[in-house]
Amino acid sequence: MAKCPKCGRRLTIFDWRPNCPGCGVNLVYYGREERLMNEADAAEAEHAHLQKKLDRLKASFVGSPLTIVRIILSVLPIAALMLPLCKVAFNGPFIEETAKNINAIEIYNLVSSIDFGALFTMTGSSIVGSAFVAYAVALISVLLSLVIVIVSLVLLTMACGPKGNVRNITLNCLDIALAVVSVIFFNKFATDIHGVFPEFVTGSVQYGAYVYIGTLVLLLAINIIIAKKGVAVKYKQCYVGGIPAEEYFELVAAGTDIDTIHQMMAKAMAEKGYNEEIVAEAAEASEEKEEVNA
Repeated sequence: MAKCPKCGRRLTIFDWRPNCPGCGVNLVYYGREERLMNEADAAEAEHAHLQKKLDRLKASFVGSPLTIVRIILSVLPIAALMLPLCKVAFNGPFIEETAKNINAIEIYNLVSSIDFGALFTMTGSSIVGSAFVAYAVALISVLLSLVIVIVSLVLLTMACGPKGNVRNITLNCLDIALAVVSVIFFNKFATDIHGVFPEFVTGSVQYGAYVYIGTLVLLLAINIIIAKKGVAVKYKQCYVGGIPAEEYFELVAAGTDIDTIHQMMAKAMAEKGYNEEIVAEAAEASEEKEEVNA
């Protein structure tokens, strides 16, 4: 059975009144003020944590001129993927010569309509197997590179976090590696397929691929510079019950009694109210002096 929160008396089903039969305390409202204070402390502490995240988010984008440049450089690789990345040409006795430049949009259309079963079959061929293995590696690499570019752009929101610089540089290096692998293996595919069908199929890497790699290198460079110089995060001062949030978290971490913390809060709020009264009185005195001089 339940117990009275004040005197500890065990309550029975016959104790239906709101007051404890032992000490007379109201069971409904007993400790209500303390619970409300604890809930208020928790809400203000949560706001303090959220405010720090918002301050870091703001600094990640407009914390310095370098972070603004980084936003631009983070978008450039996506724009570079719209340029011609490679070119494939087909020709034959009964086939009209066809040359096609491939960019990110064409890659998307290719992947959405590709027959993966046929591709896996071609990779096992003794004649064109090595060419299509290289083709598959090049395709997978450029797709992963595009995914990492988009993920990196999203993760800029946490660039000023504890592991932001390490994460950004790691993703940039991985992105560059995948882009280079894609170029190497597409060249291998073009060489191998041309060796099998020298008069019918040709392929070459276009300038867009190198522009794409160049934008990734620039993005890596700006992230390294930012990591070395740092970005100053301007944190907005938050309070929990009238005391600075940092001091409150230190007290909680040190295991300070909640009653002691509430006493400190009451003192801080009283001092704050006293200071506001002094400021108000000074403002009134200044206004009266101006009226007299006028």
